[in-house]
Amino acid sequence: MSSGRYPTLFSPLAVGPVTLANRIIMGSMHTELEGRPGASERLAAFYAERASGGAALIITGGCSPNAAGRLSGRGGVLDRRAQLPPHRAVVDAVHAAGGRIALQILHAGRYARHKDLVGASDLPAPINRMTPHVLTEAEVEQTIDEFAACAARTRSAGYSGRRRAVRGTRIRARTLR
Repeated sequence: MSSGRYPTLFSPLAVGPVTLANRIIMGSMHTELEGRPGASERLAAFYAERASGGAALIITGGCSPNAAGRLSGRGGVLDRRAQLPPHRAVVDAVHAAGGRIALQILHAGRYARHKDLVGASDLPAPINRMTPHVLTEAEVEQTIDEFAACAARTRSAGYSGRRRAVRGTRIRARTLR
């Protein structure tokens, strides 16, 4: 499609070494399925349906690099190789439907909704009343290392990319390749 209001919407787009079939991207949304046992089939079907509907790139709901960073008590965590098979199932389903998928690596910080939340200070987030554990410099460094390890695991799982998102910590957010 080369005419109309958005002439390049359906044209391919190269992003680093990845070429997307079009410029339609599904932004991250938290389904609350990410950390539930046995939910990979539902997630695979959910994301594959969006890929088959035309989304060239899907960004998953948040998956934390460690337990303290998960969004809720049931939030997804990717901190061990043993957790890769369900991720591969989701990735394979999206690829089979013609799409690409990136994992959002999310550390919720003081915005987490569980008792083990952490943050840059002991100030609760505006959305909850829980007081976070204040991260020490060593814990910040450890969390950075856990982000890197999680990013490496996304490659092992077959994700086309990753997006780093953080809330209420001393680590900045950005999209990663």
